[in-house]
Amino acid sequence: MIEVGIIGGAGYTAGELIRLLLNHTKVNINFVYSTSNAGNKISHIHQDLVGSTDLSFTNTVNHDVAVVFLCLGHGNSKAFLEKHTFSTNTKIIDLSNDFRLKNDQNLGEASFVYGLPELQKEAIKKAKHIANPGCFATAIQLALLPLAHHGLLKHDVHINAVTGATGAGTSLSKTTHFAWRDNNFSYYKPFTHQHLGEIHQTIQQLQNDFTAEVNFMPNRGNFSRGIFATAYTKFEGTLEEAEILYASFYKDAVFTFLSTNEVHLKQVVNTNKCLIHLHKHENKLLITSSIDNLLKGASGQAVQNMNLMFDFEETEGLQLKANFF
Repeated sequence: MIEVGIIGGAGYTAGELIRLLLNHTKVNINFVYSTSNAGNKISHIHQDLVGSTDLSFTNTVNHDVAVVFLCLGHGNSKAFLEKHTFSTNTKIIDLSNDFRLKNDQNLGEASFVYGLPELQKEAIKKAKHIANPGCFATAIQLALLPLAHHGLLKHDVHINAVTGATGAGTSLSKTTHFAWRDNNFSYYKPFTHQHLGEIHQTIQQLQNDFTAEVNFMPNRGNFSRGIFATAYTKFEGTLEEAEILYASFYKDAVFTFLSTNEVHLKQVVNTNKCLIHLHKHENKLLITSSIDNLLKGASGQAVQNMNLMFDFEETEGLQLKANFF
């Protein structure tokens, strides 16, 4: 049994993380840090946890836990770690974008490993610090990496992906209010989304001669959670050849699956799965990728990384079922 700490406990990803860890047989939640909610019951904020825990938020950090999860806003994790020093034995999993890119992965003596298990499981097992991937980046990378692995991304890639309202976090803005979001649909950050840096980085890790464009159009959907991404690019092989190379690439992946049927969000919401479907049209390959943005796109993947780092079963605490109806 290992002791776990959570920094920044009031957001959506922290709520999902707490729920997962409460049902994890190998961990005990030592503290959940939130200066704005210190002293309040966790279940007062994360109301799905009523009856599941009597823990309260705290403004005190235990620096000797086995692992700490940083669920802070982008740009805040680095600042927090510069002010707080943890035990040399404490492992850190950061869910922000502060350490995902190679130029940002070192902080003092700490070196962060990019935590996409399907890409570098062995490096994660040996790591002390993990930069958890972004939600859009996870869905899109899992759609494209098998092609990059075989050097087959030779042309521009066009991506259209839609995320649920929880992708924007708990802070209110014009585009997160129910009256605006309900029965509505819109794009944002066209061609410039911050997750493009991660996507380019991992593609080039597998295919260093990749120079084509990745054209990404992010969209806001009027549902709560999930990401549904479609990507297409020119592909000279047959559909059967594409299916073989995807199946081979993910043969040891415990949460990423190739489906011969068209996929949809209800198959993955409330799970840590990524489902992928391939479709060939003339000289183009269409790849559909679907995940839960709060689980495989955030907290579920963070627990998956923790399991690898501590040599637990990779699926421990993540045997989740979709709410299909």
